Amino acid sequence: MRRYTLVSGIIVAVAGFAGCATTGSIELPDLDDWETRKTVLEEADEWQFAGRIGVSAGDEGFNGKLWWRQDGVVFRARISGPVGVGTIFINGDGPELTLTERDGTVTELDDAESELRHRYGWTIPVTSLRFWALGIPDPASASKAGFNESGQMSELSQRDWQVTIGEYAEGAGQEMPRRLTATSGNIRLRLVIDDWTFR
Repeated sequence: MRRYTLVSGIIVAVAGFAGCATTGSIELPDLDDWETRKTVLEEADEWQFAGRIGVSAGDEGFNGKLWWRQDGVVFRARISGPVGVGTIFINGDGPELTLTERDGTVTELDDAESELRHRYGWTIPVTSLRFWALGIPDPASASKAGFNESGQMSELSQRDWQVTIGEYAEGAGQEMPRRLTATSGNIRLRLVIDDWTFR
């Protein structure tokens, strides 16, 4: 794990966030059955969502906002609201992950989940959340899924996490996850997605 200060990194990241407001969006093709849904969403590589996040881990935790943008294997996530932490950015490019804190300190993360917990007392499933938010398993790990009456994933066991998708709502012309809960040990993550954009 390496740390360095790069205030300009935050400036570039914020500029990227602002720039995406002008990006056009498209509607997804019909996701009529599970295999079609899984295939289409696994292959979707340019999208973003905005929502609200709550994380608890014993006596630690926070409620805030989460913005996530995916461009192929590259993702950028902004988490705002943790008390005493402020807004942080997590950027990933394949296996390489970095954490940018509000003071401009950039840290390369070897194991994002364990290092977030060591630093803040809470963590999020960084590597798999991009798939779970779409309502599909992470294809990189074994999983066991359950489905609702509409054939959408409603439950998932993967990587020592138990995921429940309690509600789907319209997003990009299709039913997309709106409320998601993920638990692992004493960690509980709650996500409400307010807006989906596919490009």
